[in-house]
Amino acid sequence: MAYVPGVALLAALAVGCSAGSDGSATDADSKPGGPTVTTAPPGKYRTLPAPCRAVPSSTLKDLLPGVAEVPRQQQEKALRGSPTITYDTDRKVGCSWKADAPDSSRNLSIDFERVVSYDPLVSDDDRARSLYVKKENAAELPGSSTTGTAPEKGAPTGTGGGEKGQEKETGKAGDGTGSADPSPSASAGTSSGTPGTPGGGDEDLRPRVVDGLGDAAFLDDLLTRAGSTAQHRTVSVVFRTSNVIVTVRYGEQPALVTKVPDSKELQDKAQALARKLAEVISE
Repeated sequence: MAYVPGVALLAALAVGCSAGSDGSATDADSKPGGPTVTTAPPGKYRTLPAPCRAVPSSTLKDLLPGVAEVPRQQQEKALRGSPTITYDTDRKVGCSWKADAPDSSRNLSIDFERVVSYDPLVSDDDRARSLYVKKENAAELPGSSTTGTAPEKGAPTGTGGGEKGQEKETGKAGDGTGSADPSPSASAGTSSGTPGTPGGGDEDLRPRVVDGLGDAAFLDDLLTRAGSTAQHRTVSVVFRTSNVIVTVRYGEQPALVTKVPDSKELQDKAQALARKLAEVISE
């Protein structure tokens, strides 16, 4: 049997181990043709504002004129609002207010929804955009498409044909929760209930896309009547900013059956509040 010096034997073993290690490492690391997975970016917003503190008291007093006519203790309670019951306040929160005056009652509600996509290939913004489009299409704005894509901001909403022509008769008209039929009414218009027409003397107050509010926004105006009670008008403004969708509902029910709530006043105030809430989110 040949004699191998101890030093030579150790050197041979070292070379063999090194070669084996290099070979296995190369086999493990080299995976030609393997897929590259890119995770979609998260949304801009990770938290939501406290809804019942999102509207200043001065704004609430303007939106709910009946508040000023009640005793101070009742006034403070009315201004605090009622939080919406949700099971995930990290994703969805809301608040509502109501006040009665001799001539009418007013109600206001706001909802914030932070959209999170659990699909690594779909961003939070894209998921929020998809949900917003569904809301806009469900409103059936006059002249807008309902094929699954929202109209471009600033696009004309049409001058007719898309309106439903008759106000809704529903038992939910006076609940102020926005649960009434969301379809726009042809009576969404001037204070007399007549829709405005583009280019005419009256401002066009029909349901429509709203410019300059978040990434996308629309306004819906619904006039309803429950049996023989007074007419109830609810103006809804919905807008999306990044991965957050905000809904403002502002309604009025006059005390007199013959009176029609003023569409322009409700629309102007609802839009103004929506713009303030857009600033609150961005702070």
